[in-house]
Amino acid sequence: MESLSRTLARRSLARSIAEREESYEEEIQAILEATYRVIQRTGSFDPTLRAILRESRLSTEAFYKHFRSKDELLLLLLDDGRRKLVSYLAHRMDKTKIPVAKVRAWIEGVLAQAADPKAAARTRPFLANRDRLAEQFPAEHQASVDLLVDLLADAIADLPGRAKKDGANARRDAVAIYDVTFGALHRYLTSGAKPAPADIEHLVRFSVNAAGGKA
Repeated sequence: MESLSRTLARRSLARSIAEREESYEEEIQAILEATYRVIQRTGSFDPTLRAILRESRLSTEAFYKHFRSKDELLLLLLDDGRRKLVSYLAHRMDKTKIPVAKVRAWIEGVLAQAADPKAAARTRPFLANRDRLAEQFPAEHQASVDLLVDLLADAIADLPGRAKKDGANARRDAVAIYDVTFGALHRYLTSGAKPAPADIEHLVRFSVNAAGGKA
């Protein structure tokens, strides 16, 4: 039987770890939100660490306690943005049971990032840094891409006319549509233009027809 002193020591250690974890999470979130604000205010694709720390009111020591480099911070922002986008797209897609409408909701939701000034300001820098981050952090980068692709693949697999149990090809189609849609988003964000309704409609029809459905 464990002694009371050991039990109390174990509880104290667990409490200390939990408190430290919460403190670290708060600091990381403060740096994350500060970076978003600097990017939105300056429009910079690559904000300086000095500007980020000034905005967050944290020290260089605090930054390197959590991140090995600024690129690791940008990776976190990219992952955070994609996960928020996944939740947004899933919410849009859940409003319908029709597979074609789900694919449409996914494409329209992605391109909506270019139509909303606040979303565009947050998204633009990460598209610019995407290739560099993918090269440095391939597994972490792909994990958040897969969340977006898998969401679309489920809808494509249910399109009328597709072969049953066609999951592998549905995912290939989803990857292709992901590439086309995010390529279009990159173009709009780089130019500062907003997607026209006719252009969105064309992309939806092209994608659904290419995937074996009927828009």
